Amino acid sequence: MEERAHGRDIVMAATTAAGLRFRAVMMTSFAFILGLVPLVIASGAGPPPSAPSAPLCSAALIAASCLGIFVIPGLYVAFQRFREKVKGQDKTVQYRHVEPDEDQ
Repeated sequence: MEERAHGRDIVMAATTAAGLRFRAVMMTSFAFILGLVPLVIASGAGPPPSAPSAPLCSAALIAASCLGIFVIPGLYVAFQRFREKVKGQDKTVQYRHVEPDEDQ
């Protein structure tokens, strides 16, 4: 929303936001998934009772991370374009080159 307030294009704003979130989301996701690895590969006489849920939890976290990084920005772009079309606002950014003042 901040990028849009500064007049940036919808797709550029969503791409910038996804890039800013990417590292934090991936670091926390991988930390959790790697923490589940011992439960996933546990076998033997006494595997913990939570072992069957470990693969499900890691797969669900991978899916949620992909949704958060790739699908949510796409949905933002789609809904923001729809919103602007309904309200009749066209916020297409027109970039133009501005020469710096020579007095300064």
